Amino acid sequence: MTELRALWDDTSVPVVLRSTVTSPFGRKVRMALIALGLEARVTLDPADTLDEGDSLRVQNPLGKMPCLLIGDEAFFDSHVILEMLDTLSGGGLVPVEGVERFRLLTRARLADGITDAALLITYEGRFRDADMRSDKWLGHQRGKMRRALAVLEAAPPDASRADLVSLTLAACLGYLDWRQPLDWRAEFPGLSTWLDRFATAHPCWAATERTQT
Repeated sequence: MTELRALWDDTSVPVVLRSTVTSPFGRKVRMALIALGLEARVTLDPADTLDEGDSLRVQNPLGKMPCLLIGDEAFFDSHVILEMLDTLSGGGLVPVEGVERFRLLTRARLADGITDAALLITYEGRFRDADMRSDKWLGHQRGKMRRALAVLEAAPPDASRADLVSLTLAACLGYLDWRQPLDWRAEFPGLSTWLDRFATAHPCWAATERTQT
């Protein structure tokens, strides 16, 4: 922590977030930065995951966003970055210890899994010819999403708190609104209400809409 704090506080050390304004995982990080009051320290540098010449593939060999650069050192993925931001801010994203902490971490992973499934559906449409797309595969991904959304609707996080679970879920639902892999608002009206409440309570939501630069 001492080394991390020293690097973060040293303004001669650049801190760069490799992401785009459309990445749901990048949005989760950008919302956390704003919610924790850390956004002024970070510069957003868009990345192109399909560009073989993009330095993202050197910074993160997986070529995935988001990737946080502190000086010459890279940290990824979004969950790792949020754990780092939580440490820097003195806690707040996961403000508990013991078994409850791991319950919250599990719920955040559940929301991430919905986003993963939505991305796979998006990629199926983007990278496969129409006659090569698998309805069985798409149905499999939508099944994951519906089961996970049902669990989160039954016990949603506190919309008034910008913590790990609520930030992850909000970023996920924002991506579903954009890509529309299923009509989640009609199927899960409780989560639709939850997202509206979260958006009203937290300026980081509007500040990270994809229309923002």
